[in-house]
Amino acid sequence: MRFFLLLVAACAAVVPNVSAAAASAAARPPNIIYLLADDLGYGDLGSYGQKLIRTPRLDRMAQEGLRFTQHYAGAPSCHPSRCALFTGKHGGHGRIRANSKLPLLPEDTTVSEILQRAGYRTGGIGKWALGLEGSTGAPERKGMDEFFGFLDQTHAHTHYPDYLWKDGRRFEIPANRNGARAVYVQDLFVQEALDFIRRNRDRPFFFYGAFTAPHAEVAVPDDSLAEYRDRWPEPKPFPGGKTYAPQAKPRAVRAAMISRLDRDVGRILDLLDELGLADNTLVMFSSDNGPITAGGQDPEFFDSNGPLRGLKFTLYEGGIRVPLIARWPGRIARGTETAQVSDFSDMLPTFAALAGAPVPAGLDGVSLVPTLTGGSAPQLRRDHFYWEAAPQQAVRRGDWKAYRPAAGKPLELYHLGEDLGETKNRAADRPDLVAEFGQLLVTARTDSPEFPLNRAARGD
Repeated sequence: MRFFLLLVAACAAVVPNVSAAAASAAARPPNIIYLLADDLGYGDLGSYGQKLIRTPRLDRMAQEGLRFTQHYAGAPSCHPSRCALFTGKHGGHGRIRANSKLPLLPEDTTVSEILQRAGYRTGGIGKWALGLEGSTGAPERKGMDEFFGFLDQTHAHTHYPDYLWKDGRRFEIPANRNGARAVYVQDLFVQEALDFIRRNRDRPFFFYGAFTAPHAEVAVPDDSLAEYRDRWPEPKPFPGGKTYAPQAKPRAVRAAMISRLDRDVGRILDLLDELGLADNTLVMFSSDNGPITAGGQDPEFFDSNGPLRGLKFTLYEGGIRVPLIARWPGRIARGTETAQVSDFSDMLPTFAALAGAPVPAGLDGVSLVPTLTGGSAPQLRRDHFYWEAAPQQAVRRGDWKAYRPAAGKPLELYHLGEDLGETKNRAADRPDLVAEFGQLLVTARTDSPEFPLNRAARGD
């Protein structure tokens, strides 16, 4: 670190146009911004093959950085996926293994706690889903200096809530009371994100932007809907129900939600450029799981999963393989792509390594810094990747992936290198691998009394 600081000071001295602010930013650990969409499919971005929905800012982010083609969420639904993201443990070891009200416990060390201890200012917006107010998993008890958003994933079903939570207290939105739909929650989130960055520009910060778009319900302000309103035929209006509002043009609205999210990510990137922070800020963008049909969404029409099989809640590739784009000018090469297999549990060790912070023992994830920066250090490879969504299990080792729909059911075997769409079950051809993976499905996990494998658990 002493050598690094001397080098930065020397560079600032010999290059006249390097501002004091830029030199100061370069002399500290990098800022980390992790942005998460909700129910965005692997094929919902232009840079991942989308043809109908405009995503120019995220596509440009991919052109300016690194695009992962084999990245996975922690689970096929929001609560356990976020648990893997924050704790570095996959679904067979994590505290939370299905959508529920179960909070993280004090002994569950989170990435935000690690970065907070390392001197980072930590903040976030959007969907938390790791503990309700007053619980051991509430944001302020898990290393978040600031948090504004939904604590409960069920509350996050609406984009026009009449209250949110801000730093442990209820935050009222009077304009949305009694069913009014005046304040679009994504607009509040992006304003909070921009404000956090401005206020913390002079210190290292970690920002978690867990947007709730394009999660059902499908809803968007008219200024975004105008672009798509009459572009395609709508099969029929969505009638609404207990959870989601009715929607006359669900296809157009879903497309508009994604384009509006894309615009908002662009606003964050623009602010980093404006403040001179881009070169010392790693920005990553991903999704918490695959797309869904609830609320009137139509992922088949948009080819939201491209070649992948399955949707949210399944452990086929379409439920868990998600986009990941990383941008860090000067450190990540522009317009690059990696087939490095990775998942949400890799984020904690990656961010800890960047912060120079110690990494807890017993994690499933590994640091992706060598993949991100392309340096001479070798990338540590994981032996296997494991997912659990009761009663389903899946495990990947190399290009082979095994899937078991439930205990006692035959194991399915796919070679992803040859069959990305998981159309050819190779179990009959490779009894040796069936036995190997069958044993791995046992040893890769620990039992959880709260989430036994023989109990199906859903919700969104």
